[in-house]
Amino acid sequence: MMGGDRGLQVTATGVVIALKRHPDLHCVLVGDEKRILAALDPSVDSDRIEIVHTSESVDMHESPASALRFKKDSSMRVALNLLGSGEVDACVSAGNTGALVATARFVLKTLSNIDRPAIISTLPRTRGHLHMLDLGANIDSPAEILMQFALMGESMVRTIEGIERPSVGLLNVGSEEIKGSEVVKSANELLKSSSLNYVGYVEGDDIFNGTVQLIVTDGFAGNVALKTSEGLAQMLTQVIREEFGRNLLTRLSALIAAPVLKAFKNRFDHRTYNGAVLLGLNGTVVKSHGNVDGVAFSHAIDTARLAAKKDLVGHIRHDLEVSLAAMTQAEVS
Repeated sequence: MMGGDRGLQVTATGVVIALKRHPDLHCVLVGDEKRILAALDPSVDSDRIEIVHTSESVDMHESPASALRFKKDSSMRVALNLLGSGEVDACVSAGNTGALVATARFVLKTLSNIDRPAIISTLPRTRGHLHMLDLGANIDSPAEILMQFALMGESMVRTIEGIERPSVGLLNVGSEEIKGSEVVKSANELLKSSSLNYVGYVEGDDIFNGTVQLIVTDGFAGNVALKTSEGLAQMLTQVIREEFGRNLLTRLSALIAAPVLKAFKNRFDHRTYNGAVLLGLNGTVVKSHGNVDGVAFSHAIDTARLAAKKDLVGHIRHDLEVSLAAMTQAEVS
């Protein structure tokens, strides 16, 4: 509850919104008890919340090593401990991403045959949406790790979206076979030899205009693409607002165009896509952006709830075992 750029101002609001949206939801709120109680809406159903007090919190600029070593009673660490012990079904945090990844990996451990966790989220496009990973958990990822990301991401899309064989693309600087780094070329060969519905290389414009349902990349490129798209959406919104407010005539035009503008805003509202899953762990961990409002944080809770109800971790664990067994058999043959 204590994470994010604005802390309880956002997380407390988000919890209330999520509780109203989902009658089956129960929230365990981890952090400073007095401050949490003061921030919560008095009308919240007390039977559907529980507060676990902690004496510490992780600063947004604190190093992952420092948070892991010295903040054992932080809201982040205690929340992950509750997940690890099975007392909760999922954990949501808007806090320090590096600290969350490091602490979650330490507390929960990675799934068998997975070396690194990856951040995956949905992004809007002209028709529907797509999933993309890694969005920042790992800066550099060798080909074998990118293959692991693809297997986990494909399992998630199949589990959450109900798509039997989701299409998978590898982000590259071009669609030609000769383009890309040696790591990307090696990952391309691994993906081509897998049982995945791999369509080959995709470029940056395919993120929003293409048809592939899962895009795989390293955390550096993925995070840049994510932040660029969010910044572009915010810029377009601001420019449209400024232009319609320029004079009396443009303000009158805004009234006429109001239904279209509202539809545009709802369709590409980044808040509804908030909530990235940290794949590859023995537990469901969802990362919310730090600089969001309560509505956006409530959508991160939605993501965690859905992943828990669908038993996402269990499905990924099973699918990994099947895929890796098939790959081993193919190598032997």
